[in-house]
Amino acid sequence: MEWFFVALAVLVVIAVIWAIGQYNALVRLRNLVQESWRQIDVELQRRHDLIPNLVETVKGYASHERATLEEVTQARTIAAAPGSSPAEQAQQENVLTQALGRLFAVAEAYPDLKANQNFLQLQAELTNTEDRVAAGRRFYNANVRAMNTKIEVFPTSIIAGMFHFTREEYFETEDPAARQAPNVQF
Repeated sequence: MEWFFVALAVLVVIAVIWAIGQYNALVRLRNLVQESWRQIDVELQRRHDLIPNLVETVKGYASHERATLEEVTQARTIAAAPGSSPAEQAQQENVLTQALGRLFAVAEAYPDLKANQNFLQLQAELTNTEDRVAAGRRFYNANVRAMNTKIEVFPTSIIAGMFHFTREEYFETEDPAARQAPNVQF
């Protein structure tokens, strides 16, 4: 009978150690998701900081394109506002991306602007930042997928439910142009 209580105690200790391990794994994943979101936030802030300089450069050449310039400025202000969830931030960034697309379309009509070194440098910096945001988004979404999977699989879902771990939101683009296959002509 004594061996029964020893075996029961060993099983309880194993279960407690397993639960602690699962809890710690969930905490690590949650922290990794938060860290990867902060990296995206850094790159988005860099993007938001470049836009006023770009608008000012374009304004010097295309001052009568006021509506487009105001649209970019307003979209930047909304996107740079703190406190958005990943889904809300993605939607705001999509609006900003569309406004920037219209700004670059306006720039195409001004050969002097397209040749301006400041404009070219800002455009290159913005493109570089967009690439970094895309890489950050992939990293963040991979961490979200790992977290959400860990939360949903049995038996870890029991620990996740007990300690109120919730699913994280993906940071996804809704830009229709980004989802279309490129049109290649020879």
